[in-house]
Amino acid sequence: MTTFVLVHGAWYGPWAWERVTPFLREAGARTVTPTLTLEGDAGLDTHVQELVTVLEEEAAGDGEVVLVGHSYAGLVVRQAADQRPGLVGHIVMIDGWAGGDGESLFSLAPDAFVTAISRSARASAGGRHVPAPRPERFGVTDPEDARLLARRLRPQPLRTFTEATRLSGAVDRIPGTAIFCHPPTFPFEQFGKAVGYRTLALDGPHDVMSTHPREVARLLRDLHPGR
Repeated sequence: MTTFVLVHGAWYGPWAWERVTPFLREAGARTVTPTLTLEGDAGLDTHVQELVTVLEEEAAGDGEVVLVGHSYAGLVVRQAADQRPGLVGHIVMIDGWAGGDGESLFSLAPDAFVTAISRSARASAGGRHVPAPRPERFGVTDPEDARLLARRLRPQPLRTFTEATRLSGAVDRIPGTAIFCHPPTFPFEQFGKAVGYRTLALDGPHDVMSTHPREVARLLRDLHPGR
């Protein structure tokens, strides 16, 4: 049985996958949706270690573990897999940020994005968290979905955007697929190609898990039909 470990992006929580997981389970897959800490001064390494713990817990199970990261979590899943390469059979990024050793989300992002995020953090209480953007920035335009998302999004620790990735190179030996949403928001297709992943287009906005969950699940299952 294939186990999909589905890792949410910045400002989100494990609920980001709640519309996708029923379709994966109907198809016979197992799903795990970890929570990345958004409180305190958490950084990229905090989230990596949380995910490594989940991978170690899943190591006793049967079947392949597929590590799926959305957006910011592209950095998280690649570093966690680099630390435990024997526990991951495949990496999938959905509109995922990715780079080499020493890169951070800020080093990969356009200057305008870095400036806007830094300004937003400075204006927040304590200056260590980035308030969540409006739901429309993630491509969620349905009024009810937008209201629900606005209630759920949480401030993101700034350090998760500034802390550099630490990679030994072990992650490069794990097969990877980069799914990029179309029309694009950031150069996610190029990020995937730069780290040597197969790239696949998926019509939909950045939060495609909410707007097109059936299509996301189908694509994941097509990549990993199980046994």
